[in-house]
Amino acid sequence: MKNDNISTALNLVLALLVILGVVFALRTIFLTRELRTLQLQATQANAYVMGIEGLANDTIAYSQKNPNADILRILQDAQAKPATR
Repeated sequence: MKNDNISTALNLVLALLVILGVVFALRTIFLTRELRTLQLQATQANAYVMGIEGLANDTIAYSQKNPNADILRILQDAQAKPATR
């Protein structure tokens, strides 16, 4: 009788641990998938920012070589280059 109660209690603990293991495994799978998606989005956003910064640097370099071009006025309007005084 005593062994039967201990066996039942141990089986319940084992079942609980198995269920928790499955829950944690599924949670890890879903969070890993979300992490991969967010990393891809962050990489794309960084590439976009780098492209825009490169374009801004190229336009500033062009405006320095050609100061009479209208691009200088556009850059000042976009605040990519501070107004000269």
